[in-house]
Amino acid sequence: MQENKKLWEKVLGEIEVEVSKANFLTLFKRTFLLSLEGGVATVGVPSSMIIDLLQRRFYDVIKKSVDKNIGKDTKIIFVPKTAAEVITTTDNSVSLFSENSPKKTVGHLPRVRPDYTFENMAVSSSNQLAYVSATTVAKNPGKTYNPLFIYGPVGVGKTHLMQSIANEVYVKNPDAKIAYTTSEEFTNEVVEAIRTNNTSNMKKKFRGLSLLVIDDIQFIAGKEKVQEELFHTFNALVDQDAQIVLSSDRPPSEIKKVEARLISRFSGGLTVDIESPDFELRTAILLIKARKYRVSLSMESAKLIAQKSQDARELEGLLLRTITQAQNSSGEITEDIVASVLSLDKKEDRSFFHPDDIINNVCLFYNIKPTQIKSAKRNAFLVRPRQVAMFLLKTKLKLTYVEIGHLLGGRDHTTVMHGVEKVEEMLSGSETPEDILGIYQKFSGKIVD
Repeated sequence: MQENKKLWEKVLGEIEVEVSKANFLTLFKRTFLLSLEGGVATVGVPSSMIIDLLQRRFYDVIKKSVDKNIGKDTKIIFVPKTAAEVITTTDNSVSLFSENSPKKTVGHLPRVRPDYTFENMAVSSSNQLAYVSATTVAKNPGKTYNPLFIYGPVGVGKTHLMQSIANEVYVKNPDAKIAYTTSEEFTNEVVEAIRTNNTSNMKKKFRGLSLLVIDDIQFIAGKEKVQEELFHTFNALVDQDAQIVLSSDRPPSEIKKVEARLISRFSGGLTVDIESPDFELRTAILLIKARKYRVSLSMESAKLIAQKSQDARELEGLLLRTITQAQNSSGEITEDIVASVLSLDKKEDRSFFHPDDIINNVCLFYNIKPTQIKSAKRNAFLVRPRQVAMFLLKTKLKLTYVEIGHLLGGRDHTTVMHGVEKVEEMLSGSETPEDILGIYQKFSGKIVD
C-alpha cells in the first residue's frame, strides 16, 4: 500500500509539470493508485465525470509516467471512488466496506435495480465510449444524444448502463416520469391494449414520459402493430424533448424485419457498442461485485475467476458460487476454494445443466417465454412455471436462493424460498399435479431437448 502511494506521488509529480495548474488541481489532485498487479494499474478517481476526462484527454500522459516509473508496459483502469473505497489493498485483498461509510441511495423505480449505478461500474476501453455517452445523457436527458442506442453481445453491461441512466435521472428529479421496460413487455402492453380496446390509456402512459428505456429492442422484429405504436410514441417523445434509450444485440442497420422509418429513428441519435470486457475489466468487475456482497476477495482470486468467462453475468454467478462454497467451509475465500469451484467436474449433476438450460426448458414446457418468467408480472399463468424453475435451479444446480433470485429477474431470496417449498409440497403430496410430475421426471431423467 505504501509502495503504491509513493509511486503515485512520483507519477503525479511528473504529470503536474506537463499539464496546466487548473487541470492538475481539478482532475489529478484527488486520484490515487489503488493497485498495481499483473501490468494493470487501477486508479481511484473522485467521479465518473473525471474518469471521462482522464480517459479521453490524459490516458497517454498517465500511462507514459507509470511505464517510466515501473519500467514496464502497463494498462490503466479507472474506478469510481465509491467502488475504490472497498477495493483497498492490504496484502492485495478487498476489505469489507465500513458500515458507517456514506452510501448513495436510489429510490425505487419499477424494474430498475438500485445497485445499477454509474458509481458501481468499472470503466475500460471496451465500454468507455458507451459509459461516457450514458453519463452525458443522464446529465442532460433529451438534449444531447436522442435516442441513445447501445448494442453489444449478452453480458457486457448494456442493462447496467441503461438502468444507471434511469437511476441517475431519478435521483436528480424524483418527479420525472421514467419507464424501463423490455421489448417483450412493451409488446404485451400493446397487445393487451388492442385486445381490451383501451389503446388511449396505453398511449397516455408511454407518450407522457420524461425518459423511456427499452431493452432488447431487436425482439420487435416482425411485429407490425408494435412497430407502428413505437414509431408514433418515438416521435411524440422526441417532439417534447423526452429522452429515449434503446439496447440491442446488434446495430440498427442489422435488425431485420423492422420498418425502415423506425430503423431511421433508431439511427438518428448516437449509436455506440460495448465490446466483451477484457481480462482487466473482468477482474475489476469481480472486485466491485465482491463489495456488493460484502466479502473479501483477493486480487489473485479475482483473476482466477476472470479467466473463466467473458460474460459479466456468468462471472457474477461464479462469484456467488465461490461465496457459497466459502461459507460452507472456512468462511474465507481462498484460491483453493476458487479453483475448486472453477474445476467442477462437468459430469456432476450440479453442472450437467446450465441455468439457462433449466429456464429455457421450463418455458418450453409451459409454452411461455424466458422474458415472461423473469419479468415483474405476477399473472397466474406465470406463477407455477416460475416456482418450478426456482425448485429445479435449487435442487439440480444447488444454487443459493440469492443466485436464483438474480437469475429470475432480481427477486428476493424469501420469494425464491417460498417457491421452492411450494413445489416440494406438491411433489410430496398424495396427488401431485401432472405438470409438476411431468417436468420433474423430465429433468430427473436428464432429458433436455
